[in-house]
Amino acid sequence: MPEAPAPKPVTVHALLQMKEKRERIVMLTCYDALFARLLDASGVDVLLVGDSVNQVLAGAESTLSATLDQMIYHTKIVRRGAQRAMVVCDMPYLTYQVTKEEAIRNGGRVMAETGCHAIKVEGGRPIADTVRAVVDVGIPVMGHIGLTPQSVHALGGYRVQGRDDKTAQRLKDDARALEDAGAFAVVLELVPTPLAAEITNSLAIPTIGIGAGKDCDGQVLVLHDLLGLNDRFSAKFVKRYAHLADDVKQAVQGFAAEVREGKYPDPEHSFQK
Repeated sequence: MPEAPAPKPVTVHALLQMKEKRERIVMLTCYDALFARLLDASGVDVLLVGDSVNQVLAGAESTLSATLDQMIYHTKIVRRGAQRAMVVCDMPYLTYQVTKEEAIRNGGRVMAETGCHAIKVEGGRPIADTVRAVVDVGIPVMGHIGLTPQSVHALGGYRVQGRDDKTAQRLKDDARALEDAGAFAVVLELVPTPLAAEITNSLAIPTIGIGAGKDCDGQVLVLHDLLGLNDRFSAKFVKRYAHLADDVKQAVQGFAAEVREGKYPDPEHSFQK
């Protein structure tokens, strides 16, 4: 019996076609090869190796202390587990904001050392020239506007952005600047639904929403939030599709009880010869 053909990989062009056809894009964060394989097999279109790994796995208070080496390590192992899904690496703080040359050098290093398909940067008009320079050397760039975690202190905390006319116009201008600079998609984080819809309808490139309503071209969540593994975090936009923190605790407590009672390992799980 002939083998099934390999799944067709998701590309920048494929995402643009999905927008044109009004097919919703599914994106999730991913930090390791095991989850990459599971998400890939589940049909996720884009795996974002977010600098949120610094909080979710490394226990940091914010994304700001994430390092380039840290992001390269996690992106490399995610890429090993992905066959169909596009893998996008978050560029950490101060790896692209200082100079265009540094942004190109660091973005190129990520692409070369990880095998990922694109990078993601935060910001709008102030970094548009940098995005254009990076794209011009052949590195696909995903943008990110609205609540940008690397600027959380300047924004006054984790707050919805674009609630007044001035900041709403700024976000619309930011989105247009990123598109004009060559970004292939843009994440909209913590943006009011009507504004996110207006931005989405104004762009030829896809928008990926997180806390930005249903009218974006796709949606992204942090995987550990979706699975209910991060039981210490909650937000209005997060929907838990499982409660695995409870399952993990129950399984470990069961193991511990059997070890202490001498029930594990039993003959079924032991070697006699």
